[in-house]
Amino acid sequence: MERESMEFDIVIVGAGPAGLAAAIRLKQLATEAGGEISVCVLEKGSEVGAHILSGAVIDPVALDELIPDWRDREDCPLKVPVTVNRHLFLSEKRAFAMPHFLLPPFLHNTGCFTGSLGNLCRWLATEAERLGVEIFPGFAAAEVLHDESGAVRGVATGDMGIARDGSKKPSYTPGVELLGKYTFFAEGARGSLTKRLFETFDLRAGVEPQTFALGVKELWDVAPEKHHPGTVIHTQGWPLEDVAGGGFLYHQENGQVALGFVVALDYENPFVSPFAEMQRWKLHPAIREVIEGGRRVCYGARVINEGGLQSIPKLVFPGGALIGCSAGFVNVPRIKGSHNAMKSGMLAAEAAAAKILGGAAGGDELTDYPAALRDSYVWKELHKVRNARPALNKFGITWGTLYSGIDMWLHALGLGFLVPWTLRHGRADHEATRPAKEFEPIDYPKPDGSITFDRLSSVFLSNTNHEEDQPVHLRLKDPEVAVKVNLALYDGPEERYCPAGVYEFVGREEGRPRLQINAQNCVHCKTCDIKDPTQNIDWVVPEGGGGPNYPNM
Repeated sequence: MERESMEFDIVIVGAGPAGLAAAIRLKQLATEAGGEISVCVLEKGSEVGAHILSGAVIDPVALDELIPDWRDREDCPLKVPVTVNRHLFLSEKRAFAMPHFLLPPFLHNTGCFTGSLGNLCRWLATEAERLGVEIFPGFAAAEVLHDESGAVRGVATGDMGIARDGSKKPSYTPGVELLGKYTFFAEGARGSLTKRLFETFDLRAGVEPQTFALGVKELWDVAPEKHHPGTVIHTQGWPLEDVAGGGFLYHQENGQVALGFVVALDYENPFVSPFAEMQRWKLHPAIREVIEGGRRVCYGARVINEGGLQSIPKLVFPGGALIGCSAGFVNVPRIKGSHNAMKSGMLAAEAAAAKILGGAAGGDELTDYPAALRDSYVWKELHKVRNARPALNKFGITWGTLYSGIDMWLHALGLGFLVPWTLRHGRADHEATRPAKEFEPIDYPKPDGSITFDRLSSVFLSNTNHEEDQPVHLRLKDPEVAVKVNLALYDGPEERYCPAGVYEFVGREEGRPRLQINAQNCVHCKTCDIKDPTQNIDWVVPEGGGGPNYPNM
């Protein structure tokens, strides 16, 4: 069976904030010019928002530009303004609040809102469809298509109905080719197609390695007397030792609190488990007192770009562009990236619309997009905080935090010229992992089933589902490496860095260990693709619609 094809002016891969903002802006510009731009958005989740996970505290600056009257829309889900902003330093038993006036002004969260980014994307999708954008949820883009010259011509969705052994089931349906004059890749952090584009077009030449953190999040219903809508709390310190990261606790609407823990993936100790660190963090009195007696209703995990300005790759190539977290526009100290992701999509849309409405055939580079980005608040914002994250590696957590604060205050006071240098990351996250023999195993507390939980019961709350009889989407480049190198040298860190219990070494007692991959548990966080010390794991898209289905995350 041959693949069918559909043609559009713009094909967008990913219905996150960047992809949807781009789609809406394209339609707005076409309407303003009295022309027409056809746009389609592919989303691998079963619905828009199903795979979206963020804290989230959202700076509405990009939304104000895109949909100026959003505050007046009754159906817009962004309703809880931040009213209280606290930053806590934790020891094992105590919490010390940093005086608010010591925080650089752009960390105050003034004018920001807290809520579900997934629900915001669902709302943006309805706005996009109202303008004529075609959105196809449940279809995973599995292949980049090129024309004879090598320019990107679009993408193809994965075949449906392939059995685990590669044979075609009775339900087999070939993928569909979505062809466009330009293709925007908005896959989020560590996108599988974006990774291929980096190689094909050498987009990372001359830039620092991208670095990541893993965010593990839970949503809780809490007692009414403990719920204070608009209160935003960030923590750092305990339980992490010599590892960058921290926690967040956001009081959102409907009696719910979003809490999570972020662990930078450049940690050295292979015995670290980000999931277990998150569970241990919840035992701190300052966190426990909020959720005790409440009910955990959802769980999820996702990696976050942390490289900042110096890790942004080349953004354009013949026939396409990278937008949002496919490129990496997260402001790490602010713990925010949605506004920058949206703005990047809008700027790419403006560059493409000018070409299409001017009669361009496509296939060239949208050079106006990166030029506009460098003139935007996105670039200016990231430039101010460019040294904050690498300082933690260069000077250590304590002195690096102090340096970061001074650096950011100098920029806030207009004295940024006093720090003209840009610190380097120097290495990718997987290169940081050191042999297990240099460390002692970490004795994490056993889950109590009330405050702390195991991974499998957590995955259940993510509503994760994959068709069982389908090819495993977590591929080992060399199956022997998992045992001969990862297990032998690093004590099998796959079992600990994965927050969903996907990887399990079985047969150790019998002396015949092998790595078992429980792909059905995968929440699409991408940690394995990043942190595997031998880069032996390649994450590719499963059958469309598979994965988590996050409500209100």
